[in-house]
Amino acid sequence: MGIGTLIIFIAMILVAGITASVMLQTMNSLQQQALKTGEETLREVSSGVTVTQISGYTDGSHITQLAIFMTPIAASESIDLTQAYISISDSKVKVILNYTNTCFSDVVSNGLFGTINASNLTSSTYGIMVIRDIDNSCAETTPIINDRDIVVLLVNTTKCFSGISPRAEVFGSIHPEYGINGVISFTAPGSFIDTIIDLQP
Repeated sequence: MGIGTLIIFIAMILVAGITASVMLQTMNSLQQQALKTGEETLREVSSGVTVTQISGYTDGSHITQLAIFMTPIAASESIDLTQAYISISDSKVKVILNYTNTCFSDVVSNGLFGTINASNLTSSTYGIMVIRDIDNSCAETTPIINDRDIVVLLVNTTKCFSGISPRAEVFGSIHPEYGINGVISFTAPGSFIDTIIDLQP
């Protein structure tokens, strides 16, 4: 009887040890998952981009190009523009644009719409022109922007929509790899008197 009790006691200790081991492993796994989720959530809410201004180039009857001024939000992590895309619509057609390094300039040498040859852009690509890059992180093959950098994303709207017509409602977003999207939203003027017009804000 004493041996039986001892066997039961030892079995209970072994079961308790195994149970404790499983619980510790589960708790460790949950902790690691919680830390990872917390880091990803923090990155999502603390990073992103904002659109500060949009200008357009007109031929008198349509807007043929867009220049979208963009900067990271305050305290954002670095944004890799090779992983960012633009979704934009003129209320009739919606296009998705990705970066092409064939249209890049780290200086504004010939005006906002004359520095980059927009004819090299297609209905699925956008170009980059650097306005301010304090640490020279935004390069042709690695266009990475960070705190206080300002870049212009150039869109050939003739290729995308056959030009933007008067009074057309244009909307869309700039989608970084993670974080807050930059908002594109404006209505084209009823007539195009000037060659270069401000559209947003």
